[in-house]
Amino acid sequence: MNVSPPAFAPDAAHLARKAAALDARLAGLGSVIVAYSGGVDSALVAVAATRILGSRALCITADSPSYPERHRDLAIGVARAFDLQHEFIRTAEVDRAEYRANPANRCYYCKHELYTQLTTIARARGFAAVADGSNADDRGDYRPGRQAAREFGVVSPLDEADLAKDEIRALAQRAGLSIWDEPASACLSSRIPYHSEVTPEKLRMIERGESALHALGFRVCRVRHHDRIARLEIGRDEMARAIEPAIADAIDRELRAIGYEHIVLDLRGYRSGSLNDALRLRPV
Repeated sequence: MNVSPPAFAPDAAHLARKAAALDARLAGLGSVIVAYSGGVDSALVAVAATRILGSRALCITADSPSYPERHRDLAIGVARAFDLQHEFIRTAEVDRAEYRANPANRCYYCKHELYTQLTTIARARGFAAVADGSNADDRGDYRPGRQAAREFGVVSPLDEADLAKDEIRALAQRAGLSIWDEPASACLSSRIPYHSEVTPEKLRMIERGESALHALGFRVCRVRHHDRIARLEIGRDEMARAIEPAIADAIDRELRAIGYEHIVLDLRGYRSGSLNDALRLRPV
């Protein structure tokens, strides 16, 4: 596979020690269900667990209206390439009133739904643990889903091995994962401002909008949903292209066809978790 080297090159010996710690942790579990979203973090855990534990590793992807079709395709592609034992389950977080109300800890209810199902499957089928893809870089971020993970005893092998995102990408590239440099992307509900209701209709609009941007060649992009306004966050290195007349016209046309009345470009570009900015202004 011909890919460029990662922008960050971790010290080889240091990375090898962390990779060995990851392998040892997974081996020590004996058997594991991996909460496998298809992103590079959970994919690395899934591939490593399968390499070490074989059929005693089961990779499960949660399918719901908040899960993009693009992620589903990535998850299936990696699963096929690495012969993962892979299953989908249907999660119903969008049916929960607490989740739909979209409080600042919305992710807690999503993960609570997921881990309720995964731990039930683990008990019924004899798996010793459930693991996620949380990593060392997640420690300082606002991630209410981690509370649910702690409540259900979910383990985080990447975090325990002190692996940060750049190191995970380096290991994923070394392992031959085609998605090693895939941009990070949270669930579609993360595009809706807190306290604005999450609905399947909004989620479909967001997914269609982001699919249109990807089809136009944008790699890092978000459609932040503000009722009939689509606030676009584009990677800063791609913003100049977004305002080229022909491309701007195409973006406007595609998103208006979805149902947005106003399409605006956020001049600050893409920021992970940008809707968390509102938490400093509004009590939750």
